[in-house]
Amino acid sequence: MNPWAVIASGAVLGGYATVSRRLSTTVLSGPMVLVTCGLAVGPLGLDLIDRAHDAEVVRVLLESALALVLFTGAAAVRRRELHRERSLPVRLLAVGLPLTMLLGWLLAWALLPGLGVWQLALIGIVLAPTDAALGQQAVSDRRVPAPVRHGLSVESGLNDGIVLPFFVLALAAAAGGHGGGRGPLAAFLLALVASSAVGLAAGWLGARLLRWSAARDRSTPGWRQILVLTVPATTYALCVVIDGSGFIGAWVAGLAFGSALRDRTPAGRPPATDDDIRHGVEFSDRLGELLAALSFLVFGAVILGPTLERIDGRMVLYAVLSLTLVRMVPVAVALLGSGLRAPTVAYIGWFGPRGLASVVFGLIAFEEQLPGTELFSAVVAVTVAFSVYAHGASAAVLGARYGSWYADAVHRVPELREKGSGP
Repeated sequence: MNPWAVIASGAVLGGYATVSRRLSTTVLSGPMVLVTCGLAVGPLGLDLIDRAHDAEVVRVLLESALALVLFTGAAAVRRRELHRERSLPVRLLAVGLPLTMLLGWLLAWALLPGLGVWQLALIGIVLAPTDAALGQQAVSDRRVPAPVRHGLSVESGLNDGIVLPFFVLALAAAAGGHGGGRGPLAAFLLALVASSAVGLAAGWLGARLLRWSAARDRSTPGWRQILVLTVPATTYALCVVIDGSGFIGAWVAGLAFGSALRDRTPAGRPPATDDDIRHGVEFSDRLGELLAALSFLVFGAVILGPTLERIDGRMVLYAVLSLTLVRMVPVAVALLGSGLRAPTVAYIGWFGPRGLASVVFGLIAFEEQLPGTELFSAVVAVTVAFSVYAHGASAAVLGARYGSWYADAVHRVPELREKGSGP
């Protein structure tokens, strides 16, 4: 990679970090700044990063970022949060997510003629998972009721992992129809069953080792942080060795790791040092955020930049409808009977940004060289770009407005469903 590209990336990240608190209260989100700067250093600007010459670096960065984000996102989810407030996250994941994939597939069939049935399905699947990082203020604003914040956070932490088996199967079916790739059944067994087994074992073992080491003071805090990082890295590599899915393995490992880490220490043993354990996990979170930030910069440079040179109306129309109709209708259906008011349903429906998972899944599908791959990649890139700017710019404003509505409503209606029972 061009050394000047590394210098430019460091300058952008350092500059944003310097004023990040100030920008967090404005319409300028981190992904917006990073994608814009990526456009500036890519082929449309300074031409410091090029997809053709830096393809391997780009792929390693994006896949590493997603694997770590999948692991840390899944590890952070607590079982009790899935059942809180009449299971808002369960409604979004069990009803809203499948409907989003289906509606995205049907919309692609209507607007994007020329693609095969499985390529159309891939578009709906790739653009289904959400990324809370693109509208962070929307889920961190304390004026927004806790059940809504928790619901959106849990949904974002789990839906990319739930989408993965569908993505693997659709990709195998699309590739298999053109003389390459494994069949859908083999893909299912290796990617879902075998990779999940590897993830469960690695996640459980990693958590147990961390608790054992911390409880007996056998390791330093710094090396405990390294121990946490070895879990997703090793899991991903093992799944690749068996021709499975490293992403599914990393996601399942995160679920197992988080669950085992929160289990109570057996009687008769000294308790683990909870602060040290928490710091070890937080280090992985921060590293995941750094890799994700670099991924948005690279996305702007090598994926979005070239796409803007061939953008057309159907791509724009699909992107707009994907972020509105395809997201908001399934959410409304999923929340029927929940007792939530219309402003809450609209807020949850709007804040379903598409981000890192869609970018990486799109890149993997692009590299399969399926018919229509250029159109497929462009639609994904344009949709993610629209999401970066639309959700990033609206998060602070709509969070404040929704928070004000909630404050007024809770005084007028003491039994308001949005109050919930959580913190």
